Amino acid sequence: MAIDYSEMGLEENIESSLTYAGYLERHLEGEALKKFQKYAIDVEMLFQFLENTQPKKIARLKTIHGNKFEQRLLHRLEQELTRRGVIDCLRYGIKDRGVSLRLVYNKPPSSLNQTLVQNYENNIFTVSRQVYYSSQNKKSLDMVLFLNGFPIVVMELKNPLTNQTVEHAKRQFEKDRDPKDLLFQPKKRVVVYFAVDTDEVWMTTKLNREGTYFLPFNRGNEGGKGNPVIYNNYRTSYLWSDVLQKDSLLDILFRFVYTEEKDIKDSTGEMIDKKETVIFPRYHQLDVVRKIETDIKKHKVGRNYLVQHSAGSGKTNSISWLSHRLAKVHDENNETIFDSIIVITDRRVLDKQLQDAIYQLEHEAGVVQKIDEDSKQLAEAIQNKTRIIITTLQKFPFIIEKVGEFSRGKYGIIIDEAHSSQGGKASTAMTSILSDKTLDDAYEADKVMEEELDSTEEKIIETVEKSGKQDNISFFAFTATPKPKTIEKFGTWNEQTGLPEAFHVYSMRQAIEEGFILDVLQNYVTYETFYKVEKSIHDDPEVSKKKATQEIARFVSLHPHNIAQKTAIMVEHYRRVTRHKIGGRAKAMVVTRSRLHAVKYKLAIDDYIKRNNYTDLQTLVAFSGTVEDDGIPYTEPGMNKISEGELPDKFSTDKYQVLIVAEKYQTGFDEPLLHTMYVDKPLSGIKAVQTLSRLNRTCRGKEDTFVLDFVNDPETIQEAFQAYYEVTGLSDVTDPNILYDLQYELDSMQVYQQSEINAVSELEFNGKLKDKRAQERLNPILDQAVDRFNKELTEEDQDQFKSSATKFIRTYSFVLQIGPFTDIDLHKLYVYLSYLLRKLPRKPNERLYLADDVALEYYRNQKVFDGRIELETQGQANIDPSQHAGSASRPEEEKERLSSIIDRMNEKFGTDFDPQDKLSRDQLVEDMVQDEDLQERARNNSIDNFTFSYESMFMDFLIERMTEKNFFQKMMENEEQRAFLMNEMKEEVYYRAREQ
Repeated sequence: MAIDYSEMGLEENIESSLTYAGYLERHLEGEALKKFQKYAIDVEMLFQFLENTQPKKIARLKTIHGNKFEQRLLHRLEQELTRRGVIDCLRYGIKDRGVSLRLVYNKPPSSLNQTLVQNYENNIFTVSRQVYYSSQNKKSLDMVLFLNGFPIVVMELKNPLTNQTVEHAKRQFEKDRDPKDLLFQPKKRVVVYFAVDTDEVWMTTKLNREGTYFLPFNRGNEGGKGNPVIYNNYRTSYLWSDVLQKDSLLDILFRFVYTEEKDIKDSTGEMIDKKETVIFPRYHQLDVVRKIETDIKKHKVGRNYLVQHSAGSGKTNSISWLSHRLAKVHDENNETIFDSIIVITDRRVLDKQLQDAIYQLEHEAGVVQKIDEDSKQLAEAIQNKTRIIITTLQKFPFIIEKVGEFSRGKYGIIIDEAHSSQGGKASTAMTSILSDKTLDDAYEADKVMEEELDSTEEKIIETVEKSGKQDNISFFAFTATPKPKTIEKFGTWNEQTGLPEAFHVYSMRQAIEEGFILDVLQNYVTYETFYKVEKSIHDDPEVSKKKATQEIARFVSLHPHNIAQKTAIMVEHYRRVTRHKIGGRAKAMVVTRSRLHAVKYKLAIDDYIKRNNYTDLQTLVAFSGTVEDDGIPYTEPGMNKISEGELPDKFSTDKYQVLIVAEKYQTGFDEPLLHTMYVDKPLSGIKAVQTLSRLNRTCRGKEDTFVLDFVNDPETIQEAFQAYYEVTGLSDVTDPNILYDLQYELDSMQVYQQSEINAVSELEFNGKLKDKRAQERLNPILDQAVDRFNKELTEEDQDQFKSSATKFIRTYSFVLQIGPFTDIDLHKLYVYLSYLLRKLPRKPNERLYLADDVALEYYRNQKVFDGRIELETQGQANIDPSQHAGSASRPEEEKERLSSIIDRMNEKFGTDFDPQDKLSRDQLVEDMVQDEDLQERARNNSIDNFTFSYESMFMDFLIERMTEKNFFQKMMENEEQRAFLMNEMKEEVYYRAREQ
């Protein structure tokens, strides 16, 4: 007999699996079908459920409504479904004439209440195939799952063996299902639509013809899209054998699904409407929350969890669901496992989204408290055992100053975008203040202390224990790009490999392959800058080789011609290519290497736009603090003419197209309209991934991205992304013994004495340093070491001591975070060095100033790569742990003649230049700067007024320099180049002439 490979065969197998698990097979026909087509509810099953679970209430309603009972109750139900939506009605029931009716019963947390257990068991789950949902046509749905008569899940099924795939199922939803039909109207009936074949599953919560947005609902296959092979079953069988099982579906309805409200804004940023979206968890979100909850129930508090989920994977929702689950999770004795769940994030949207989502899940206000005042508010929230607390990492260190020790408590701490900053002092302070470990616990845990210790040493042990891993605190760290420290601090220990690893992974590769995020390396262009510099002074001084090389590179990067050339490339590319993307709404980001670069680019781009009379392009700039350029202070709000907080929302409007950044907005910035990035900054490792990933968000009409990179080569970028493409692991862990190497190195330099270390420890751990007068005792102790440091160490040894001391402090504070480790002598040294380093003299890091000693002679930007940077499928990529040990001595500064350094840099960055690349502009600038008439005009006028004199005299200076067939003659012959040169030189001439 031939194998049945039809779509019908797939339907039968799914139905068989569900009925075996407790669903009832239901054929809608006759009167039952007519009522379904009218009400989009299986009326017979609904009333059967109501009669079985709430007979007295139904009897009362029958008395009230008489022979119109069914009609009127269905009318009331329709009113509530229209007003509140099916999810809210299923969770909280409806009221009719003073009678409260439950429409579904969730599984009770225990079996103590037999009535609740019985009602839960009376829920009616039915599965119907080939459902003819409309009396207006003969179209049918492949499969519908009902809960107490409500059609909550609709599936379209396809079998690739019949040459039909999940894509055909999607198109069927888009083309054949009218969103105006009652069954398909948003929120009113169906909760989720699944497009299914034997290999993949996709879902949506709203049908909108061709505008329907489907999300993948696949498990992933060895780091990529799709699903793995399953022995003796379909790849997609997890959908019906796991996700759609009765208890699982109830859990999703009661504790996951919610309606998200977002403001709809017009192109000016004005709010014009609200958009409601039913949020159904994607598979990786459902999976991570459930697996963490299961592990917590098994192991209780004290374990850490690292969640490596790709950027754009919906971490905000995952964190919302997880925080709610953890706040409610109970042990076998029905005791809550956590007193408070503390969510640490810098996302402005998370607190509101979390509050809204949890209110829908519980209909209870006050579950979530946002800490938006001071550390006292945070301390009170923890002491009051507020169930979910949202705060920023910066607030934690101040708790110690506000409150004493907390009483014994158990805490779950969820960290949004966990990086090494959470592994430092702030996290140590947080762990310390939440720790419940007593001194007795410390002795038992480590078994390394002798019985009789003085009081100072006892307090040191307690502090060490509170700073390290605690059995009353669990960390849940979410990140797309874990650093080695992050994996060590938060990873789950793998007994087979002996290394920590992520507890759950949704990889960048899977997200890209599923189309959930875009591949930012698909269109990547690199430029290389070729230049030649020359000495502009007669002398040839010996200078620091390293500093001179850096300063010459900085001189070129800030040179007005460099800025101007790159500005022209970026603006013209934006206008020619980028502005036509995403329906004419695409935006770009310029990533600069410093705040000063950001300021100069903002001025240059705005000037270029103005000179070319472009009216379709406006910029914003983002940098911290105040930047001075030629004595003029610049701030972000001052340059943008909007407040700092307004920038993200303003940039989203159609008024602004380009955002110029220095450090800010390179992580955690979600702007789907961002299409192009212009990079003028060295990027590598995690920074490259985080920065370029700002482009990966999807939106309607966004089909690709583009990167134009002036600095980095494709190999560096490829290496950075490869580490985070699939699973990120560790090659090894940090060895705590490197602390002893550093201790030996520091001791041998004889800067301090043990008695001084002990004296500082006495002050610290007996609480005496809290007394301001203790400074009188602390300073003389430290001053003895400062004197030895100044008098007995060479400059080279001083640098080595400070470097080693810094490494010791950083390494020690990190080692405390990753496992049990107690050494009193090391902790005393840690405390002592923390104070000593503050008192040691600081040498100013003098920059070598060469701007007046060198001149830019040749310059050219040349495209060297244009294509896709390919990432390899290779499974887990292991990164090395942080290395802190080793010699900290600074090599003796190598000196070299300035001319030799210039020659070497020219050899590296130069090329065969055409005559037109030669820049003699500096000669022209010098002529104009030294002119007394221009000097006086510059001193007595604003730059705008100075411009008239400058432009009228510019031609005179050009003519004076002109000889046959040279640069100046070409400027005379080419009006466009001449105008460019004149504008490009203006500010430099103005400000230098004023100073003469």
